[in-house]
Amino acid sequence: MPDTVRIWIGSARVGLDELARYRAVLDAGERTRAAALTQATVRDRFTVAHGALRLLMGRALDAPPERLTWRRGRHGKPTLVDPEGGPQTSLSYSADLVAVAVGGDRAIGVDIQHPSPGLDPVALATRFFAAEEARQVASGSTPATRADRFARLWARKEAVVKAAGDRLWPHLAMPVHQGDVVECGDPVGVHRVTDVVTPAGYRVAVALAGEARYVVESYRGPVG
Repeated sequence: MPDTVRIWIGSARVGLDELARYRAVLDAGERTRAAALTQATVRDRFTVAHGALRLLMGRALDAPPERLTWRRGRHGKPTLVDPEGGPQTSLSYSADLVAVAVGGDRAIGVDIQHPSPGLDPVALATRFFAAEEARQVASGSTPATRADRFARLWARKEAVVKAAGDRLWPHLAMPVHQGDVVECGDPVGVHRVTDVVTPAGYRVAVALAGEARYVVESYRGPVG
């Protein structure tokens, strides 16, 4: 039976009551990190993302969400350590949306991208991506198409790198435009990456360690 990955996609723009509910489950370190963000929208987005992750994991483990503990790896990838043996998780945010992925035992990475106004996707793809991917971006017939193609490729790359627990910049030239099985990491490992159906204007990708296929279930709305 294939593994299942559940991805919650939610708005970072929430009411005061919902924001307070997310903030209430953060630990001291997360509250300190949030407080250091001077822009209110960025601070709220951080709070929603990390609060939603805790609420979703608390529900999955039948545990108080505020008591969950993660430890960061050598490149910042968090791993749940209390309670031990819980599902692998990943989170991402871009513009007004947040994505939280909860998997199983396999290392996981999720990334959400919204094309940034003012950026030149063709120039960026030419600079950072493999030549064939740069050509794919440049061949888009409209600016919107070129921006969407760039966002899709970037999301796939970042999802794989997160699953591998590595840094993004050394792997931007990693080709992800054709096959869904990609090699990445140090030591090198195989990862399967999948595009996720998303709201218009965004691109989401998820990756799991290993070549085996998996099922993706995505949903939106407030965390219950």
